[in-house]
Amino acid sequence: MRPLHHPPPCGAPAARSQDVQVLFMRSDGGLAPMDAFGGSRAVLSGPAGGVVGYSATTYQQEGGQPVIGFDMGGTSTDVSRYAGEFEHVFEATTAGVTLQAPQLDINTVAAGGGSRLFFRSGLFVVGPESAGAHPGPACYRKGGPVTVTDANLVLGRLLPASFPCIFGPGEDQPLSPEASRKALEAVATEVNSFLTNGPCPASPLSLEEVAMGFVRVANEAMCRPIRALTQARGHDPSAHVLACFGGAGGQHACAIARALGMDTVHIHRHSGLLSALGLALADVVHEAQEPCSLLYAPETFMQLDQRLSRLEEQCVDALQAQGFPRSQISTESFLHLRYRGTDCALMVSAHQHPATARSPRAGDFGAAFVERYMREFGFVIPERPVVVDDVRVRGTGRSGLRLEDAPKAQTGPPRVDKMTQCYFEGGYQETPVYLLGELGYGHKLHGPCLIIDSNSTILVEPGCQAEVTETGDIRISVGAEVPGTMGTQLDPIQLSIFSHRFMSIAEQMGRILQRTAISTNIKERLDFSCALFGPDGGLVSNAPHIPVHLGAMQETVQFQIQHLGADLHPGDVLLSNHPSAGGSHLPDLTVITPVFWPGQTRPVFYVASRGHHADIGGITPGSMPPHSTTLQQEGAVFLSFKLVQGGVFQEEAVTEALRAPGKVPNCSGTRNLHDNLSDLRAQVAANQKGIQLVGELIGQYGLDVVQAYMGHIQANAELAVRDMLRAFGTSRQARGLPLEVSSEDHMDDGSPIRLRVQINLSQGSAVFDFSGTGPEVFGNLNAPRAITLSALIYCLRCLVGRDIPLNQGCLAPVRIVIPQGSILDPSPEAAVVGGNVLTSQRVVDVILGAFGACAASQGCMNNVTLGNAHMGYYETVAGGAGAGPSWHGRSGVHSHMTNTRITDPEILESRYPVILRRFELRRGSGGRGRFRGGDGVTRELVFREEALLSVLTERRAFRPYGLHGGEPGARGLNLLIRKNGRTVNLGGKTSVTVYPGDVFCLHTPGGGGYGDPEDPAPPPGSPPQAPAFPEHGSVYEYRRAQEAV
Repeated sequence: MRPLHHPPPCGAPAARSQDVQVLFMRSDGGLAPMDAFGGSRAVLSGPAGGVVGYSATTYQQEGGQPVIGFDMGGTSTDVSRYAGEFEHVFEATTAGVTLQAPQLDINTVAAGGGSRLFFRSGLFVVGPESAGAHPGPACYRKGGPVTVTDANLVLGRLLPASFPCIFGPGEDQPLSPEASRKALEAVATEVNSFLTNGPCPASPLSLEEVAMGFVRVANEAMCRPIRALTQARGHDPSAHVLACFGGAGGQHACAIARALGMDTVHIHRHSGLLSALGLALADVVHEAQEPCSLLYAPETFMQLDQRLSRLEEQCVDALQAQGFPRSQISTESFLHLRYRGTDCALMVSAHQHPATARSPRAGDFGAAFVERYMREFGFVIPERPVVVDDVRVRGTGRSGLRLEDAPKAQTGPPRVDKMTQCYFEGGYQETPVYLLGELGYGHKLHGPCLIIDSNSTILVEPGCQAEVTETGDIRISVGAEVPGTMGTQLDPIQLSIFSHRFMSIAEQMGRILQRTAISTNIKERLDFSCALFGPDGGLVSNAPHIPVHLGAMQETVQFQIQHLGADLHPGDVLLSNHPSAGGSHLPDLTVITPVFWPGQTRPVFYVASRGHHADIGGITPGSMPPHSTTLQQEGAVFLSFKLVQGGVFQEEAVTEALRAPGKVPNCSGTRNLHDNLSDLRAQVAANQKGIQLVGELIGQYGLDVVQAYMGHIQANAELAVRDMLRAFGTSRQARGLPLEVSSEDHMDDGSPIRLRVQINLSQGSAVFDFSGTGPEVFGNLNAPRAITLSALIYCLRCLVGRDIPLNQGCLAPVRIVIPQGSILDPSPEAAVVGGNVLTSQRVVDVILGAFGACAASQGCMNNVTLGNAHMGYYETVAGGAGAGPSWHGRSGVHSHMTNTRITDPEILESRYPVILRRFELRRGSGGRGRFRGGDGVTRELVFREEALLSVLTERRAFRPYGLHGGEPGARGLNLLIRKNGRTVNLGGKTSVTVYPGDVFCLHTPGGGGYGDPEDPAPPPGSPPQAPAFPEHGSVYEYRRAQEAV
């Protein structure tokens, strides 16, 4: 908060304390008086002060060049962007609480000075666990763990003499380099044990090399959100200045900028206190907003101008009431616009688009909207009208505060306070230390050197040059990285960096796909996955998209390699969805691009994207028929189709294929060809982004190195799974239990799914044998073999219990036996739409049940489809999650093989002929236990016009099981309440015509309980939860949307 005090006129008495107005910083970057201030609007007030600080300093001094804010503190790092105007978001989640209020788009990642360091299964891991302020890093002398701060201290990049004596139990001791070295030596011992005894023996690393490795991995972890924040919105990170602040940021600034291709770092002279400085420089803000449902069209412009004028008057009156004269008040008008029929609304200002004869008087919002939509999403939809969801005005009362006078120019060389030894790549180097307070305008400092003030330490790395600006700030010119020679042999530090880079490629492919797609399923529900594959088609990295796609996409790529052989050429892009070719179900269309490299005759890697298309034909709208019995009834089929050939998009051929189901009796071709074609082009564009990013990686390291590390990252996942299997087997052996476990569950039609797992303790391997599973069914619950592989990869990843690369290596330690002709490996013509969304969930329950990991979750995706001649809608509905050894099951969530979002109620009701009458937790539906299963939900839809309702559900007969004395969760129930009051149980799978006034009531299953409900004590050995810093921001929101309902 900041007191606002206007000095009295000459001769007037001094102001009393009660005359001083106190202002509070809000998350949107503006100040507000106490009566207009609320806690929900101040969650990010501290980081917001930093954004205001660098926008008022760095942006102005760098001539208006776009700026990336990099605020690295003790527990986390905040990343933001400023290019002349603040970037706001209007809904964000912090610590699990969703707030709808204007906030600066500040992205927090759990990588700060206090982030803990681990070596796990051959990988250097930084965070997300944090040492916090207490006990803090090991060097704080309170028994804390080893952290990034300790690594910097060991490398000589922090000088204990520069810190006050406030450490230790009595808070009277200096930092302890000895404690840092001791804590890091324990981790180094693990590293060197792996290097000397692991699969690829290598020379041990020195303590400094280990510390340097952790710093490099931390830097790469912090680069990922910056790439996502910029490239996901069409910006080039290398075109930005890095504004670095926060207590720990100066130690990493040069490395971060160099990794992102930036050539300038700007560090304010008060960088350790820039958030506080930003609060002093911030303006007072008053906002007014109201909903609107008008079209953006000439006939509504007068109404929009009137509403904006009224809101502007409110803002001006409020600021004048706080003592601001009209000359210090400015206003900016916004319209919240979207294309009709889409959910992506943009809050648009017209301040750079003056009014024209065909726009409101307040400005040409239409032109601003089209320009921003094209930049962020890569296309526009000119044939669709634009809807105004909200009108908003932001009023600003300028504070008029300015920074103090700049330091004087200096002509002599800067004084070196002392010399020290700092470790860089290649060893220790003599490093001069300068005091920031003694530096003046014109001083130039060549790296390596340290610049120290009372609040931060700035590291200028070798090859960089720092200069003092006329305002006393530090501008660092970042030199290009000296190319080094890197071999193909496994280096655990490089492995950790490549793990981040590979995952970043898949994530950015996903952002491009979401940006450029047009359908609700991909753009809003996020029902898609993107992945990178090696030259053999083996999965290298898969972003955390849809779990059911994980192993299946690998099967699809490998099928195309075997099927086409030498018939793959540059400029080809393949399309496939057939279950026998690794497909999950027909609406999931997979686009695969082989990538060629100069001098290579075969593809050197592959990229692929899989997206759920809302309709590809078949017997019902939505292509999710509950009663299909053959594959042909479920829509268009692509075994191996060249979507792009020789660089030419085959629109005519793919259109013909999408309409082909109309030739099957009682079937239709695709009902939404425009969206199909648009989304297929978006998938091609996403693949192209992946090719570009891997090309950059090859350009940096060389083809042989990149391909070698594709193999190393797969081997690392294999090692993690082998370690898990050995630990599981050892635990059972210690308790006198056999090394064979089994589990069985049933589909609602009685089809059994049986699993027997045999653990080989010496090899860390296992055989997963599904013999005894029921035969293929006359229906659509058949699951292609690829679905079982996806379920298995997902379960193995969960059982490992920590973040590991999701790739082909997870399956290397296991042999899978699936009876041919069973429900898990049906014939090529079998119907499979229910196997992807229902049977997959039962396979997961069976695998996790065999390992005793947790009780069964709802075991269903609760698929609901409705449509008629002019509309179609599809949704999956959440239920209860199973409880585990130390946790209660979550209520009202999707679990395991799906994580798609549900449509917002307002969008559902405005776009489709239904009313959402109820949507609430189904209290008591979770199974009782020491840890209770999560509750399902109740969802009621009232129909406003005639339509065909289809439901495809499970767990309506067999309840989700409990474990170790826990009780099962409640069954699901599908009811149709006719307008006349008649209630009908629809069963688990049916299609029925509904009429205006009818009500569909969906009760989803609960999760099973864990442990005896009467046992008050938690099960022994429950692992403690390590603290992790809560992330937030638009990058986090995107990833959270992929991982949650």
